[in-house]
Order: sequence, then structure tokens, then C-alpha cells
Amino acid sequence: MCGNHHGDGRPVDHHHGPVFRPGPRRRVLPRRAFLGDMGRGTIALAIVSPALIAACGDDTDDDAATSTTGNTTSSSTATGPPTSDPGTDDPEDTAGTDDPAEPLRWARTNLGFVSAYVLARGSEAAIVDTGSPGSADAIGATLGDLGLGYADVRHVILTHRHNDHVGSTGAVLDMAAGASAWAGEADLDEIAVDTIAPVTGGEDVFGLEILATPGHTEGHIAVIDHDAGLLVAGDALQTADGGVIGPNPAFTDDPEAANDSVGRLATLTFNTLLVGHGDPLEGGADTAVAALAASLG
Repeated sequence: MCGNHHGDGRPVDHHHGPVFRPGPRRRVLPRRAFLGDMGRGTIALAIVSPALIAACGDDTDDDAATSTTGNTTSSSTATGPPTSDPGTDDPEDTAGTDDPAEPLRWARTNLGFVSAYVLARGSEAAIVDTGSPGSADAIGATLGDLGLGYADVRHVILTHRHNDHVGSTGAVLDMAAGASAWAGEADLDEIAVDTIAPVTGGEDVFGLEILATPGHTEGHIAVIDHDAGLLVAGDALQTADGGVIGPNPAFTDDPEAANDSVGRLATLTFNTLLVGHGDPLEGGADTAVAALAASLG
């Protein structure tokens, strides 16, 4: 979907919110297990087209791709029946005072070769990934499309260490001074920001369950809103030609572990899939991921 609208096509009124900068807050959450068995399988990696080989690279390639020219935003309200208990009733397993009962809205910052996402509940927001260096203003415009500003950002979640996903983290956190930042523990040493708290899977942030999805990088994570039926997969999955494919093999650290992560994501229920490379998939996204997992095994 392009523009700013609800899932049924109705336009959403929006405005740029006032910007203020409350003091930073940093918290480390307790951990709980995600989906039990983390044993690795022996399934083969999905083959992707040559056009996707450059979709997610190492830091050297990413540093060269810093332009946000042609940024576009699409937004929607995620809806879906409750599918499982994400554990938000446990006060020790929830970050801050975010209210997961608020309907989830999302908007995409399309940077051309990679996307970042803004997830909003009421007057608060979380940013998932920050794009390559120079993307902070484009993400700010996406916040504005949802009627919010950087002062409303409570969390910045980084799916993995590659520079096209974390390149603007410092600039984003400078502007979102009241936000906490989170990334997979195994990737922290490769992210040049020292105020990021580690997660390992199972934590609840902004009503989102953190999912450990190693393989593309060792510390790769995804997030899911079970009630809204929305999965933000980072580079654990990609989309192409209206379908779902696995992570780019050219830039994946451990293909076997990456395939295992695809298999675990295929056990979840969700309607909407948001990925770092490729267009959002709305409607029956879990069925498409299950078909991919079946093809790998």
C-alpha cells in the first residue's frame, strides 16, 4: 500500500508532532526462551536471483550505498486475531509502560535497496532498523506520516549488524533522545554505538516479542506482534515477485542456521510480513513462509 491509510483503505489524519528530548532511558530486560528447540537441521539454502545478490552486503558495500533519494513511505494498520500469548502479562518481561493493547500501525521507509520500519501504538513509536548512513531524515518523515516525531520514539530495534540496517543508528538515537536501543547480543560488538542493550530472544519490547533468528548473522533477531499478526523479519527472510525467499546467501554467515531460523518462523501465525529487502507481504504471509520452509527441507 502507498500513502497513509488504514488496512481497509481509509485515509489516516496525521501531523508532525512536537519535538522535545527527554532524558535517555536504558533498560536490560530479562530473557525467556523462544520456540524451544534450537537444534540445527540439514536443509539446503534457497536459491535467489542474481538481482538480489547485492541486497544485503558487508560493511564495505553498505558504506557506499548511503543515499536516501527516492524514499517513499507506505503505511497500514496491522490486524489479526490473537495467535499465542507473548507473555506481556508478566511485568518483569515488559519494557517500560508501553501499552500492547493499543492497535498497532506501521509504516515503511523505503530507501530503495533496503527498508526501515516505524511501528506505532497511539502516540508512541518503535523504529525497526535505521538504514544506511544518512537515513535519519527519511525515517523522521515516516514518523511524520504517522502523526509522530522523534520525541515519540520509545525504542529502536536493530535486527542485525550489517551497515545497511544500522548505519543511521547514532543519528536516530541523537534525535530520539528518549528511546532505548536493542540488538542481538552476538552482534553488539560490530555495531558502533555503545548505548544498545543486548537481547537474546523471548524479551518483550513495545508489545513485540523478540525472536532469535541467527544465521544471516550470529545475533540476528526478528520481532512479532502476535495480536496484530505482524512479523518484522529483517534479513532472515526476503520477498521477491510476490513470494518469500530465504536470506541472501552471498552475505549470510551460517546458511544452515539461517534455514533453521526460517523453519522456526514458519511455525508462527501472522498475516503481514515486513522485510529489509523486498516489498511487504500482506495477507497469508505465514502460509508463504511455511511453503518456503517446506521447500528447504
